[in-house]
Amino acid sequence: MKPVIALVGRPNVGKSTLFNRLTKSRNAIVADFAGLTRDRHYGDGRLGDREFICIDTGGFEPDSTTGIVKEMAKQTRQAVAEADAVVFVVDVRTGLSGQDQDIARYLRQANKRIFLAVNKAEGMSDSPLLAEFHELGLGEPHPISAAHGQGIRSLLDAVLEGFDGAEEFGAGPEDETTIRIAVAGRPNVGKSTLINTWLGEERLVAFDMPGTTRDAISVPFERNGQKFQLIDTAGLRRKGKVFEAIEKFSVVKTLQAIADANVVLLLIDATQGVTDQDAHIAGYILDSGRAVVVAINKWDAVDSYQRETLMRSIETRLGFLKFATILHISALKRQGLAPLWNAMADAYASAYKKMTTPVLTRLVQEAVQHQTPKKVGHFRPKMRYAHQGGMNPPIVVIHGNSLDHVTEVYKRYLEGRIRAHYKLTGTPLKIELRSSKNPFDEKDS
Repeated sequence: MKPVIALVGRPNVGKSTLFNRLTKSRNAIVADFAGLTRDRHYGDGRLGDREFICIDTGGFEPDSTTGIVKEMAKQTRQAVAEADAVVFVVDVRTGLSGQDQDIARYLRQANKRIFLAVNKAEGMSDSPLLAEFHELGLGEPHPISAAHGQGIRSLLDAVLEGFDGAEEFGAGPEDETTIRIAVAGRPNVGKSTLINTWLGEERLVAFDMPGTTRDAISVPFERNGQKFQLIDTAGLRRKGKVFEAIEKFSVVKTLQAIADANVVLLLIDATQGVTDQDAHIAGYILDSGRAVVVAINKWDAVDSYQRETLMRSIETRLGFLKFATILHISALKRQGLAPLWNAMADAYASAYKKMTTPVLTRLVQEAVQHQTPKKVGHFRPKMRYAHQGGMNPPIVVIHGNSLDHVTEVYKRYLEGRIRAHYKLTGTPLKIELRSSKNPFDEKDS
């Protein structure tokens, strides 16, 4: 599981600039979930081969009791609760403030690993101005400049030091016979009901898998000889011998579950339609390259007009998931659940499909014979051979000459031909074009 780092501090100390630096983005909104936009932003970061999730928060005033400031403080507390490490950002130019003292007092009680980042300290690593921040009692201050990128590497090294073995918390070496499924969706779409229905219907023994810092729970079960492992985003808990699913929405938990899954089941509430939040979660699934099945829950609760409107909405708002199987279910009434298992197994098989070089090359050459790519200037792109470059998602690498100008439309055409041949459903498919150099060009120069 990726470690989670929360950025906390009073307003205008440079948290968003630091967030953009850590996530290599420019807009401070990477996974923008409706209702949280002014409060918490989530993004993926990487230092070498170490990956992490970063949370940007609004200006924190721990003791605020009214209005928007109170709500922002609530969101920051939630971010701290979700985090494995907290980076407390202060501003060297304005010096230590009473508000910084209040935040430090709160963080000391939060029982988290805290790192003090003194921002806007470009060229001031030995400045006596840093000394006053020792008063906060949070260890050695790290002088940084979020705007110029100074000191960021050493700060991240310190923060991630304890998580070098983070992969140990994951699902371990991949067992190809077990399909890991993440059930994702907004609160109250029926994730809990579906999980409970599965567990009850299949009469499974479920257990909490220990060893993770965030109480991630996986539920193993078997159906028709196929082993599955459910990565829970709803929050299962044991009550006596009965398992209850608690509808507790955590963005971090959802992002981690998606990253750790083979297949994501995206649940949508038919009575609510496709919301911004659904679209954002779907976008993150696509960016992660995960296989996906879309299940529209509470289908029995809407009339024919609402069903028609909903399907049109899915076509427009989730058009980028055209490859996904869309099923209609009722978790409460146990309707349509059998096709779900088949769709998830098909999506998994497609994501790990093996494609041989001779067959891929033949498919590409047949596609070109059927429809040649457009000529660009004096050159017409020439595709020579293709091979598989990866799985989950499948990647097809096509080699040839003058491929730089092949249009996105033509790439989609090639994707369609390859999908049709291999009967790929439920998984993204990436096409990479690589042009070889013309040896005659080098002789001329």
